[in-house]
Amino acid sequence: MEKVRWGLLSTANINRRVIPAIRQSARGELTAVASRSQESADSYAHHWDIPHAFASYEAMLASDVVDAVYISLPNQLHAEWTIRALQAGKHVLCEKPFALTLADVDRMMAAAHDTGLVLTEAFMYRHHPQMKLVEAFVRDGRLGDISLIQSVFNFQLKSRDNIRLSPELGGGSLWDVGIYPVSFAQCVMGGPPEWVFGFQEVGDTGVDEFFAGQLHYGHGRVAQISSSFRTPFHTRSVVVGSKGRLRMSRPFTNVEESEMVFYPDSGEPEYVDIPEEPLYLGEIEDMHAAILDGKPPYISLAETRNHVRTVLALYESAAAGKPVFL
Repeated sequence: MEKVRWGLLSTANINRRVIPAIRQSARGELTAVASRSQESADSYAHHWDIPHAFASYEAMLASDVVDAVYISLPNQLHAEWTIRALQAGKHVLCEKPFALTLADVDRMMAAAHDTGLVLTEAFMYRHHPQMKLVEAFVRDGRLGDISLIQSVFNFQLKSRDNIRLSPELGGGSLWDVGIYPVSFAQCVMGGPPEWVFGFQEVGDTGVDEFFAGQLHYGHGRVAQISSSFRTPFHTRSVVVGSKGRLRMSRPFTNVEESEMVFYPDSGEPEYVDIPEEPLYLGEIEDMHAAILDGKPPYISLAETRNHVRTVLALYESAAAGKPVFL
């Protein structure tokens, strides 16, 4: 195989970000889309110039025109269709959150192990040069001993008719955008927290429309995260260490507008140059390296399991009003 043939399992809005990345990559091509009706699939395929359109997810998985699928279904469907895709012989890039229970995560991991196929979570920002710079700052010791991480991801959800507000579909601000600060903290701290404390404001929809949490890593290390559907778009991350702090104005999305500044313990702030790269290209090329070259995915399934494990602990803490140990 010289190129990976991609299929889109759903016509979700996020596809519009992934489609250009597949086409920009040197070793991928977009060959198919599947929807719940032939009319919907045909319309989408015509709009995006996709060769094959399938009237059902099952039909695309049973076909021989795709090697890998991108799953952008509602959250509660990720596990089912990831497993079905793997069992049908397709590699899978599954949109975050990977799944809503640890039991489902374990089933997905078992399916990947049993089939020997590539399965990874779609956290696009982790593959971007900006995040690689953050990791280098930490790895090279320029920040010293990390003591505090603060990350926020908010946007205003004006329509009440949105799957993000549906408990049945796995809605909630923490699952939707708060999981980015959670994954950021895990990456910088090198693993999951020891214990967490969460607070949420649940709307009349039954999901958290605001969430704040503290993640405790031991030895005085803390990550503070928050997410919201109630305020205008705002995102940032700050990493504080004994030798200085690193601030990003756009850590997770709109990275082309991001400003990254290192504030050393003495001297002037340093504005860090961020290499230009399409935000979603890295996760696609990471899949190609795993499928075609046999390299392990950059985000391991063990790391992904800890993303879900941490979010579940935060929800448990918010519901109980007390700390929860992982």
